[in-house]
Amino acid sequence: MDESRFGSPDRLELLQTFMRIVETGSLSAAAQRVGVSQPTVSRRLKALESLLGLRLVQRSTHRLSLTDDGERCFRHAQGVCERWASMAQDLQGLTETPRGRLRVLVPHAFGQDQLLELLEFYLRECPEVSVEWLLHDRYPDFIAEGIDCAIRVGKVEDPAVVAVPVAEVPRIVVAAPAVIAGIEIDDIEAVATLPWLALRTFYRDRVSLIHAGDGREHHFAIAPRVSSDNLAAIRQLAVSGFGVAIVSAWRVAEDLEAGRLVQLVPSWCASPLPVYLVYPYADDYPPRLRRFIDLVRAQAPGMSGMTMRRETLPSTR
Repeated sequence: MDESRFGSPDRLELLQTFMRIVETGSLSAAAQRVGVSQPTVSRRLKALESLLGLRLVQRSTHRLSLTDDGERCFRHAQGVCERWASMAQDLQGLTETPRGRLRVLVPHAFGQDQLLELLEFYLRECPEVSVEWLLHDRYPDFIAEGIDCAIRVGKVEDPAVVAVPVAEVPRIVVAAPAVIAGIEIDDIEAVATLPWLALRTFYRDRVSLIHAGDGREHHFAIAPRVSSDNLAAIRQLAVSGFGVAIVSAWRVAEDLEAGRLVQLVPSWCASPLPVYLVYPYADDYPPRLRRFIDLVRAQAPGMSGMTMRRETLPSTR
């Protein structure tokens, strides 16, 4: 190794500062996180770029963005800093004690309702871990956002992550009583002709249903009166009588009980949505993440709104 180029005793500190810059998105926010001045953070970034001979960050008036080399450097920096922390903990006999900060991205509806039970259990079991519980329905950029893991409802097709199937979410067909006046709720052909609402994330202009008894499939085209990527909006529009919708069964359980909605074609349902625990590949994972992974895999299938997967699917690769 060329010590004149890579031999700085502060190179780990440079990497840690670089990670904070990426996670926070600005030099000033990184400075607050690290506890130093903004000029110090800027000098450390320039020093790291000089040591590597690479431009890591593109600077503009309003924001910072990573170059391709910067993204690669961030991935390596994560591994280096995690291994350093793991080594230090091992030498101090602290390896198996979850510590530090865990950043988790969860679906908005589940994250403020059912999954809170899991979060509370984790917080009680891991008192030395702080959690950033981020409610978003989008797919995360694990590297740029510093996300440790995400709970994802729906397919995961990213080959750069580990995707562990943990449960599934049943889906049913519902409508307000006024919408189905004069229609037999078991008549699937009649239901197909009603006005529809589409949850664009999972269906747009075509509906596919499966018979619970014999597994037959029935498909038909729809011309949605409203389409949205938000489950809460679709549910409210259905309650207000604007059309038929396919929704997660847990989300409308109270509406069905109160009579605001009626389940249509109860012998048929849409394919359940898979629930995945997703996180980046790494040689090793800190105890705080390993414990969270174990907890999700053990408890998610029994949580309200979720069921055990009918078959075990391999991780996405």
